[in-house]
Amino acid sequence: MNPSTQPGHVPEKLLKPYSPVDEESVIYKKWEQSGYFTPENMIKDGLTAPDAEAFSIVLPPPNVTGVLHMGHAMMITVEDIIVRYKRMQGFRTLWLPGTDHAAIATQSKVEKEIQKKEGKSRFDLGREELLNRVNTFAQDSHDTIVNQMKVMGASCDWSREAFTLDEVRTKAVRTMFKKMYEDELIYRGHRIVNWDPKGQTTISDDEIVYEEEKTKFYYLKYGPFTIGTSRPETKFGDKYIVVHPDDPRYAEYTHGQKMTVEWINGPIETTVIKDEMIDRDFGTGAMTITPWHSVADFELAQKHKLDMEQIIDKYGKLLPIAGEGFAGLKIKDARAKIIERLQEKGLFVKEEDYVHNVATAERTGGIIEPQVMLQWFIDVNKPFVLEHSSLDSIPSGSETTLKEIMRTTVTTGQVDIIPDYFTKTYFHWIDNLRDWCISRQIWYGHRIPVWYRGDEIFVGTEAPVDNAPDSGESTSRWIQDEDTLDTWFSSGMWTFSTLGWPEETEDMKIYHPTNLIETGPDILFFWIARMILMSGYALGTIPFHTIYLHGLVRDAQGKKMSKSLGNAMDPLDIAAKFGADAGRMALITGTTPGTDSKISEDKIKGQKHFANKIWNISRFVLTNYSTESAVVTLTASDQTLLDEWHTVSDKIAVEIDAYRLHIAADDIYQYIWTTFADVIIEQSKPLLASEDATIKLSRQKLLLTLLSETITVLHPFMPFVTEAIWELLPNPSAGSGSESTSSDLLMIQKWPTK
Repeated sequence: MNPSTQPGHVPEKLLKPYSPVDEESVIYKKWEQSGYFTPENMIKDGLTAPDAEAFSIVLPPPNVTGVLHMGHAMMITVEDIIVRYKRMQGFRTLWLPGTDHAAIATQSKVEKEIQKKEGKSRFDLGREELLNRVNTFAQDSHDTIVNQMKVMGASCDWSREAFTLDEVRTKAVRTMFKKMYEDELIYRGHRIVNWDPKGQTTISDDEIVYEEEKTKFYYLKYGPFTIGTSRPETKFGDKYIVVHPDDPRYAEYTHGQKMTVEWINGPIETTVIKDEMIDRDFGTGAMTITPWHSVADFELAQKHKLDMEQIIDKYGKLLPIAGEGFAGLKIKDARAKIIERLQEKGLFVKEEDYVHNVATAERTGGIIEPQVMLQWFIDVNKPFVLEHSSLDSIPSGSETTLKEIMRTTVTTGQVDIIPDYFTKTYFHWIDNLRDWCISRQIWYGHRIPVWYRGDEIFVGTEAPVDNAPDSGESTSRWIQDEDTLDTWFSSGMWTFSTLGWPEETEDMKIYHPTNLIETGPDILFFWIARMILMSGYALGTIPFHTIYLHGLVRDAQGKKMSKSLGNAMDPLDIAAKFGADAGRMALITGTTPGTDSKISEDKIKGQKHFANKIWNISRFVLTNYSTESAVVTLTASDQTLLDEWHTVSDKIAVEIDAYRLHIAADDIYQYIWTTFADVIIEQSKPLLASEDATIKLSRQKLLLTLLSETITVLHPFMPFVTEAIWELLPNPSAGSGSESTSSDLLMIQKWPTK
């Protein structure tokens, strides 16, 4: 409120239409200059009690790969609503921002630009030059992202801003790696991984996008068996035929039985394997296996201790095992030639049209080729002792596994998922979780903190001291591992690395576990589960109490937004055209947690009209206000109206506490537009003209009270227009010559109560 505003005087600004372009940047600057995004400043100025209960959120860090889209805008809107609400309720409120280096995505984007403009690869540039280019790109992206967030009104504590690749987070990552290695939860070994031949790196199961492909399914003669496959190019090394032990069609064959069969390049010896994993109803019920290039086949080979042989190299080409005429061919070029060879040998039975899902790399679009490779892994099933624990059902000193931590934190209700139907999806992922491959063959990111010298291995938070004589031989020097860590390793530590871990900081004591993580369901497994894993392991606690999942923001026709379709919306453009408030309110109204929502310019325009409505209400109230009303007692009928409003405001608080923000937004919208504007103000017009001073002044006081309280409740949803109105409202308790101070900001006013 503005103490220098004369009661009864309508500020000149209110006589003009509301202009968000003129107001919003000025208001955000006032918020920043106040310092009240930082909770310690609220305490210092007596606006939050020193012993107030903490409420904390860490921002899901946007990738420094470009600009924010409407999905990010939804995330920022939801979190800012909750943070502003909690701050007004008197909580010691921290919203900690940051960005993610997003290793594969960021490096891939820069590499594509270099290739396009200069015709060079990363190997032409070298590691140091490429990283310089990536860092410049990442910084530019970061600056754009932060600007977008501020335009949208994000009330983050920028003094605590973090980056997954900065010095503090690097120390945390190396400390975690060393700790997990010493506990034998991190190991290096040969296992099957998802190899992206285009990006030349491993990727996780969660970074795979399945695309439908129409292809052929071939039936081939393999000795006395007929097998089916859509990938004949992988079959050169197949020397095991697998059938179900209870399949009567193959009862005459025994497990381990050997026989010679004619195959692509001549006769080979094959062995019969009987295993329950075989689906008797698929194809002929008999299959050969390719352990090096199939996850299921690899696991079966491990189970029966079978030989494995690589058929396809890391560039997607056939190796010498394929023989003359095939070796060196790309697999897509080899398929037709292999079928032609099999036809010539009389081993081709038939082909059928076949539709299946092909695994592709999310970032590069490359077709995934499973490979057995020497990589670094986290063992999610290995038992270890959790020394200190506040986890329900896993007491301190008890034995557990990382998978059990991820499961029990949710089954016990210590971590709540909203909406709860995603819980089933979460458990399905946990139940099928394999050891996590954490090494990546790229240059941007946290380089694995492992050094080699001959047969020696050193794992540490700093490079080892090289005290060997400098003979020029590589065996005399410590050489760091060339690979980098999976991005999700560092972002999995986000809730506590941002608060200063591994140091025992005050922030860790006050703000961890955090209260809420809010994000899209598409990274429930990428990120959410891994944060539960990391926090449970390192701290023996949960990273957050509640997981709030928002849905995908689609266009007016329900299509996914993308630049290629031309239907993408830039939050900056929305703010410039309609105001950030209108964009925020349009995103949240009618949007239930977890469900996709539609956004359109018409919907946003409707919320701009709402902002104008509030502006006009304010003009009416101040036009009819006089200072005498400040000291009167409300009439019984006016008190009833105020009580009815308090019932509404109490319900809104309940809805926000339950994270039903769409209901809270609709409640305040309907009250202001329908009840306040269409009913109470219309009824007030004759009362304000009444000769009865009691009736007139009571109604003046009611209108100003309703205006100040409704914009206070609306503030978390539409912070700019409400702040702009608040600073124009009269404060009769202050002298007419008093100056306005930052403590007069609506942002730090108390939430209305009865």
